[in-house]
Amino acid sequence: MFEGFKKKFIKVNKGKIFCRIKGNGPPLLLLHGYPQTHVMWYKTAPELSKNFTVVVADLRGYGNSLVLPGSKNHINYSKREMAKDMIQLMNKLNFKKFFLAGHDRGGRVAHRMARDFRKKILALCVLDICPTLDTYETTDRKFAKAYFHWFFLIQPSLLPERMIMSDPRKWMKSCLHKWSGEHKFGKAEEAYLKSFKQKKRIHASCEDYRASDTIDLEHDKKDKNKKLNIPIQVLWGKNGVIGKQFNSIKIWQKYSKKKIVGKAIESGHFIPEQNPKQTIIQLRNFFLKQI
Repeated sequence: MFEGFKKKFIKVNKGKIFCRIKGNGPPLLLLHGYPQTHVMWYKTAPELSKNFTVVVADLRGYGNSLVLPGSKNHINYSKREMAKDMIQLMNKLNFKKFFLAGHDRGGRVAHRMARDFRKKILALCVLDICPTLDTYETTDRKFAKAYFHWFFLIQPSLLPERMIMSDPRKWMKSCLHKWSGEHKFGKAEEAYLKSFKQKKRIHASCEDYRASDTIDLEHDKKDKNKKLNIPIQVLWGKNGVIGKQFNSIKIWQKYSKKKIVGKAIESGHFIPEQNPKQTIIQLRNFFLKQI
């Protein structure tokens, strides 16, 4: 995995962020989702590094990056604070402006980065998400059943943590396989479990979801009428919940002054692993057009 990539721990204000770096050309930051780490990009990052200086990073609370305690207002895992980590990371790497792609939770951090640090982000791609505010406001029985983890993980600490800790592997596998349609993740699965099974990181990931239901919604509501003015691409898994239940282009268009581009990918939720070829093509073509 990640042959030729340099491993780094970069000091940011609240601790250290783990990342891998390789390539030449304009910088491209790739962010992962739940319950994964930067490893989710192992099938796509090497090829993308032929056109970009690729940075794959572990979000706060995940992988090998810093972990902070939770709190009543969940601010340590607000997408605003998680976005600051990544801006500081890229600044330390001397990338003042960069391309950005985020899957799942990483997509939510990426969206907040684009809103709070508009001059830093050259273009944005979000993979298999709809904006958090819209998702909560349009929740119905069908969505709640498919995404029950959203409502389980936000329960008061430490209820979900203790339940997951009883068998971290089983919980993680159930998430990966349910959302992918029984895709085989191979050696990546063990890499995810190595960090996910840690008690402090299970708590951190629950705090990530609790923040989305509280402080993130406050931030999103305040910015509801502030539209982005950067190129945005939206990709979603044709066989996933987002693809079946949402009109992604229409929803994301509310957040942008520019025309949203995007398409469904033949995949479940984990697009970069289930269809790496199309992921590479879509990201490369979209970002290169912006140069």
